[in-house]
Amino acid sequence: MDQMQVEVPHIQSLFDSDGYLRIFEGEIRRRYGCFKDIVDEIDCVEGGIEKFSRGYEEFGIRVCSDGSVVCKEWAPAARALYLTGDFNGWNRTSHPYNKLDFGKWELHLPATVDGRCPIEHLSKVKVVVCTASGELMDRLSPWASYVVRPHKEAVCFEQVLWNPPPNQKYRMRYKRPRRPRSLRIYECHVGIASDEPKVASYLHFADRVIPRIVQLGYNAIQLMAIMEHAYYASFGYQVTSFFAASSRYGTPEELKYLVDTAHSQGLVVFLDVVHSHASKNVLDGLNKFDGSNSCYFHDGGRGEHSLWDSRLFNYKSWEVMRFLLSNIRWYLEEYGFDGFRFDGVSSMLYHTHGIGHGFSGDYNEYFGLNTDTEAFNYLQLANHLLHSVYPDVVTIAEDVSGMPGLCRPVSEGGGGFDYRLGMAIPDKWIELLKETPDEQWNIGNIVHTLTNRRYQEKTVAYAESHDQALVGDKTIAFWLMDKEMYDFMSVLSPLTGIIDRGMALHKMIRLITHALGGEAYLNFIGNEFGHPEWLDFPRIGNNESYHYARRQFKLVDDDLLRYKFLYAFDSAMNRLETKHGWLGSGDPGYVSCKHEDDKVIVFERTSLIFVFNFHMSKSFTDYKIGIEAPGKYKIVLDSDAAEFGGHSRLDHSTNYFTFNEGYAGRRNHAFVYIPCRVAFVLAKSD
Repeated sequence: MDQMQVEVPHIQSLFDSDGYLRIFEGEIRRRYGCFKDIVDEIDCVEGGIEKFSRGYEEFGIRVCSDGSVVCKEWAPAARALYLTGDFNGWNRTSHPYNKLDFGKWELHLPATVDGRCPIEHLSKVKVVVCTASGELMDRLSPWASYVVRPHKEAVCFEQVLWNPPPNQKYRMRYKRPRRPRSLRIYECHVGIASDEPKVASYLHFADRVIPRIVQLGYNAIQLMAIMEHAYYASFGYQVTSFFAASSRYGTPEELKYLVDTAHSQGLVVFLDVVHSHASKNVLDGLNKFDGSNSCYFHDGGRGEHSLWDSRLFNYKSWEVMRFLLSNIRWYLEEYGFDGFRFDGVSSMLYHTHGIGHGFSGDYNEYFGLNTDTEAFNYLQLANHLLHSVYPDVVTIAEDVSGMPGLCRPVSEGGGGFDYRLGMAIPDKWIELLKETPDEQWNIGNIVHTLTNRRYQEKTVAYAESHDQALVGDKTIAFWLMDKEMYDFMSVLSPLTGIIDRGMALHKMIRLITHALGGEAYLNFIGNEFGHPEWLDFPRIGNNESYHYARRQFKLVDDDLLRYKFLYAFDSAMNRLETKHGWLGSGDPGYVSCKHEDDKVIVFERTSLIFVFNFHMSKSFTDYKIGIEAPGKYKIVLDSDAAEFGGHSRLDHSTNYFTFNEGYAGRRNHAFVYIPCRVAFVLAKSD
């Protein structure tokens, strides 16, 4: 069929949002045609994507209601498969699988004479693969739902059958919260969520950290490093067992308790899902599962990521699609997750994986031969599935390339994501703090970076995430205050110039990012209060130390430390957004002032007036600002307030009246006092 004959139901809406895309209409229709062909084939062969995406009900090692066990795997290059484990005294060949069509293998184990499961709960099992060369290799089932590291010195994880008795299974008590209109996301890692130098647990996070998240005013949690990863220091991005929630933090039932606890507090929970690549591990990973170099991955160079030293999925493979789609469905159904942040989307979208590729914004970069249609179609399938099964689900793309249409509905020919990460924003802040003196900050460039996002494609804004917290980089707080944080964060110590500047800019950077940078906001655990130092997981290079693999919330709880001020400001900022809802308003904001010499930025969003003075020393009296709506205004948030560690230079009892004369593109104006390194927000009070 001629690509221009492919029917895309709502493609006109895509062109209405960006007319320049019409030049690439043929390519957009071609991609959609490939997607539609896959959906139609799934409907014909598998009975629909809803059924196709429940592969976990068919594959892996499953205990049936009558106590019997059914095992099923896809291993197209294997000569034979066997099941071994504690249940048969580790006899590697006594329980062979039967060969089915299309590279599938199946084994039935009847229940015991008294109706019990022949494989006990928590007993170890392995799949033995007879490779094409006749070698017997021990493997973990790709569908394993629970794998454990048997002891501290062990190199490989082992599969354990998770089949607790009914009275030990956690039953969800609370309904999923409705999808928030404004998303305020708390990105977090369960293992580092304790003050103590150890791996924290699901239970600790649920009982001790979730109350803090609620107190701070966030309404969404984004959990990292949940999918099992043998190497802790990979931060969860070298996944070895995709269906297994990490046993480092506890059991599957305890993760369910965490999610349910979050739901009870009105928090939606997102999973950081890694479908862009997989660990190269063989003994406890997907790599070479059937003895071949392909199976779940491309063979040859296309199946290797040279920078990440990992394997790349073959998204066109029928069983790979089943595996990955079932994987996201599993976390929705089994654990009650409400959405996903898809990691490494830029790597998936391009044959170059973005390596050595600086995207200029030229649309030809997105609609040429470098774009991987198979990967794009998989992402369309994933979003099509998720939004069909759960209309309130949220999907976020980690995409640095800025691909047009990625966050438009699949029915328009888009990728189907709800949001993309605004990855240029943290890079800009780090660049300024690292390389540019305050007096040389380019105000226009800051505003451009914060507002440079695609029309009608939502962005998650953030000043910093886990990337900036990792060893080798620095958080914003550490770039600002560095070693002085060790000696001068006590309220009993002198307020040095470095600490004063650092705290002021920390608040201003986060507020302007929150208020102007996107349609959602994200913060990484601990960064809200300027957590000192960096993140470094236990590894050989640091003598397996947990010293830097933790979040010291006790710093906030100590009333003698200045961290409490940054924490309080973060909470106040979120509470103000909760009340006024600028993130979900559909109003991108109107910037009326970006003055280079004065270092002043003024903008309006949802009838709030945001005023920033980044000047290091100049304060301005009777500074004229444009305001659209006439009336009386008062300060509703002030970074310089005493409760936030400021100098209280603004009088909150002041009424700011507008004058009926246009200014800076606004219909009215007012005069305000703007101290140096201060941000404040005005709201109508009449």
